[in-house]
Amino acid sequence: MKEFNTTAVCIPQKHYMVDLTERVKQIKTMVDAGKYFTINRGRQYGKTTTLFALKQYLKKEYVVLSLDFQSLGYDSFQDEADFSAAMAQIILDLVDFSGFYVPEDVAEALQGLVGQERSSVRMYSLFRIFRKWIAASEKPIVLMIDEVDSASNNQVFLDFLAQLREGYIRRDTEDAPAFQSVIFAGVTDIRHLKSKIRDEAQHRVNSPWNIAADFLVRMEFSTEEIAGMLSEYETDHRTGMELTAIAQSIEDYTSGYPFLVSRICQLIDLYWEDMGFSSLSGAWTLVGIDEAVKRLLCERNTLFESLTGKLVNYPELRETLRKILMEGDTASYNPDQEELRQMEMYGFIRSQNGKAVIVNRVFETRLYNLFLSDEELQNSEFANEGAAQKNIFIHDGQLDMSLILERFIDTYHKVFGPLKGKFKEKDGRELFLLYLRPIINGTGNYYIEAQTRDQTRTDVVVDYLGKQYIIELKIWRGERYNAKGERQISEYLDYFGLRKGYMLSFNFNKNKETGVRRVEIGGKTLIEGTV
Repeated sequence: MKEFNTTAVCIPQKHYMVDLTERVKQIKTMVDAGKYFTINRGRQYGKTTTLFALKQYLKKEYVVLSLDFQSLGYDSFQDEADFSAAMAQIILDLVDFSGFYVPEDVAEALQGLVGQERSSVRMYSLFRIFRKWIAASEKPIVLMIDEVDSASNNQVFLDFLAQLREGYIRRDTEDAPAFQSVIFAGVTDIRHLKSKIRDEAQHRVNSPWNIAADFLVRMEFSTEEIAGMLSEYETDHRTGMELTAIAQSIEDYTSGYPFLVSRICQLIDLYWEDMGFSSLSGAWTLVGIDEAVKRLLCERNTLFESLTGKLVNYPELRETLRKILMEGDTASYNPDQEELRQMEMYGFIRSQNGKAVIVNRVFETRLYNLFLSDEELQNSEFANEGAAQKNIFIHDGQLDMSLILERFIDTYHKVFGPLKGKFKEKDGRELFLLYLRPIINGTGNYYIEAQTRDQTRTDVVVDYLGKQYIIELKIWRGERYNAKGERQISEYLDYFGLRKGYMLSFNFNKNKETGVRRVEIGGKTLIEGTV
């Protein structure tokens, strides 16, 4: 029986996976048009799986020379002689061990290159073999190379790109033999490799890969695509899951990031008993999705390690992301800023209406947990108070959010005394999340609604054992503003299909009335807490 896969390539016959047919059809139009391009996406974004599916789709009309630079060792990139011989050898390995066909004269020429004295080998020799092969082939030849990051710090790779560029130009200007299409896949955007290899004094404006076409094919999984994958799983397991609702919930958490989508499904399929469910059917519910996300957020995996590693390497970026998440700042997206470009390249941020935003809720929550851990060291009393009183906030498996607001207000006054004017919006966010997190930790999840996270208000959404709680945090700016906020959260509750919501206001008025009160508005109940 098939299984969900989160390592290496996904095989349709072995794994539950999204149907890539439409995606590879779009890519094929680029190949048919003779485009050279890079599938440049973050780690575990399905690049290798996409290349495999594309290879199968193309091979009726094209000869597909599919290589992987991971098979080349470090020494292969020392100079053009070693690189050319190594390239010839991995093509011969395809012939010997994978049944790949090359004409006999091409095989002999490649073998001669491998056995030739290194001092006399030039990259031009390798490309001369390619040109003869292309000229004699009945089908156009497509070159696909995966894991180009393995070569990205080497000058010899730039020389390889330059040879491909020359062939591309001569193909169109002189009708010279050249690859029909060249496709690279990797995390690194090779159009900017010159900045990693050459000294500043040697930087050139023109990159050897400035011939590359933009790759605009969507790699994220849509709700419909996720539902299609789950439909196949449902045919085998008959869980009775609500396909559209489950797929939508997964997409909401992941924004379609391929690894995260597959990992959530894999966790439910493999660990439903460990997560406390009595049956597989019980796990394939919205509660099960929340449990899988909770387990995912506690994992150490290469994707999360890459994310936190970038924050260590770019402390300025760490501070920028912290301000976006914790303080509601907006960071203008600037593609020339190295830190932001790196984070976009690795799939952690994206540009939205000219602003830099975190790409999905899973990454956001992972970052919140990281930043709150920093705050715990400085404001441990809030975290300790929340943890110490945890049991009094849970009744029959439900959170008593009204009591949480009440006790948070008491704790704030106990720790800081009266609210002072130097208080900032971000202080309330951090302190409330510090207090809340140990209460729901191990059972529930939380995230910040991106559409309402700004300098004036923040909506915290808590998922706890299948029930959602919406808490709006804001600075008190008068009765008129407060009434507007009540209407806003009332409308927001409609979106979630809820009848009850919560507000926490930080009020600087001397004559304010602190505590918790109940307000009825538009047929909904709002529990308002005032610090």
